[in-house]
Amino acid sequence: MAEPGSTSLFMTTAAGIGLSSIFPGIDGNALIGAFAGATLVAITSKNLPLLQRLVYMVISLAIGYLAAPEVMNNTPLKQSGVAAFLASAAVIALTLHGIDLIKSIALPEWLRKGNRHD
Repeated sequence: MAEPGSTSLFMTTAAGIGLSSIFPGIDGNALIGAFAGATLVAITSKNLPLLQRLVYMVISLAIGYLAAPEVMNNTPLKQSGVAAFLASAAVIALTLHGIDLIKSIALPEWLRKGNRHD
């Protein structure tokens, strides 16, 4: 069963997404696609606290919307909604994987010490 706080936040966000799509200059398809991808990220992150899932959702929504044109330019996709969905769903997983890779890089000793020559 969904928590009451997350359900009301979801409904408020969905209403905001719907209202903002009527403004000129906003790509409604990309916005809805990014929202769907961000919702998927939040729903599948069941082992995380609610606040962290909401932050992931907001980040995923923003980056999915902003990345949609770039995804369309570099793939055969023609619909901004699909491109935004894919970007939104992938951004958190790819970023967290990249952070883990960066943490595992073995830096040279002189670089770890801040380039100090003793």
